[in-house]
Formats: sequence, C-alpha cells, structure tokens
Amino acid sequence: MPILLDYRRTKEADLVDTRLLLLFLGVDLLLIFTPGPDMLYIMARSLGGGRRTGLTAVAGACAGYLVHTVLAAAGLAAALRAIPAALPAMRYAGAAYLIFLAIRTLAAIRKQHPGPISGAPPQATGTVFRQSMLTALLNPKGLLLYLSLMPQFIAPEAGVPLGFQLTALGLLHVVNCALMYGLIAVATALAARALTGTPKAARRVSAVSGTMLLVVAVATLGVH
Repeated sequence: MPILLDYRRTKEADLVDTRLLLLFLGVDLLLIFTPGPDMLYIMARSLGGGRRTGLTAVAGACAGYLVHTVLAAAGLAAALRAIPAALPAMRYAGAAYLIFLAIRTLAAIRKQHPGPISGAPPQATGTVFRQSMLTALLNPKGLLLYLSLMPQFIAPEAGVPLGFQLTALGLLHVVNCALMYGLIAVATALAARALTGTPKAARRVSAVSGTMLLVVAVATLGVH
C-alpha cells in the first residue's frame, strides 16, 4: 500500500510538472511575440545587414540568454538584484551601447557609394555575434524574467533540484527565442531585400535600422 501511494504521488507530481511546463511554454511564446527591445533589435540588425547578420544577431542574443540562465541557476542573478545599483547600471550601460551601435549604423550611410549596391557592407559575423551577445547581457529584462516569472513555474514537490528546474526552463526559453527570432530575422531580411532595389532605398533602410536601434535603447531604459 505505501508503494502504491508513493507511485501515485510520483505520477501526480509528474503531471503537475508537465502542466507547468506547458503553461510556461505558452506564456514564454506570448512574451517573445510581444514587441519589445529584443524583437526590435533583431529586426534592426536584419534590416541593416540582411539574413546572415540577422541570424547571427539571434545566435549572439541567445548566447547572452544562456549566460543569464547560468547566472540564475547559480543564484548570482538574485545576488545582483539585491544590489540596488546593479540592474540600473546594466540598463544604462546597455542603452549606451545600443546608442553607440545606432550612431555607427547611421554614420555608415554617408560612406555608402552611389553605385548599384544593396546597402552598407555587412559586418563580420564574429563582430555581430559579440555585439548581440553583449546587448543581451546588458539587458536586465532577461534577468528579471528568471527572477520574477520562472519561479512561478517551479515545483518544489517534484523531487528535482530547483536549480535544475530553473536551468531547464531557461534552456526552453533560449530555444523558443532562437526559433521565433530566427523566423523574424529571415522575414525582415526578405522584406529589406525587396525594399533595397536602389541605392537611395538602401540608404533609407539603413536609416530605419539605425533609428530602430535608438528606439531599442529608449525602450531598454524603460525596463524596470
């Protein structure tokens, strides 16, 4: 009889975990699809550099999210939140870096030749990856996701270490971001390609890309 009761408790715990996982999946996808700084950043890089740049930006951002996952699982994210100036400092540093990228993008428009080009020369893959990873790392929204949202989907009674559960949710979030933002990057790059038939149009698209980065910087400052 005790064995049967333990079996039932285990099955019930597994069922709760599955429901929590599916619920988190739905909420996470909804948050990813909600227009925000991350989505605008991916669209801006895809507009300015094309599909390869956009997908590289997605990879870099996801690498930043992985670092957030490790920090949260190790308890360092909560420690950062306990320091009053830590998250605001991250927010201001991230906004300043985005403004720097926007200025570079807008300044590159003047360097474009009047010949039949499709836009500014694409940046090196490694450069885009590092820039995108740093942008994601300096965005406190990622850490706030782990500190505020994910704990609501952790089941202490499941018999699985809380750090492992948080890591699993974090990895699921990274996969969701890679898939959804990857689709957005490809779609945006295709739209940009259709709009950059002339050098004048290409410069306009680059200007939109730089302006969007400025918008992302302002949106980042609004994250609390």
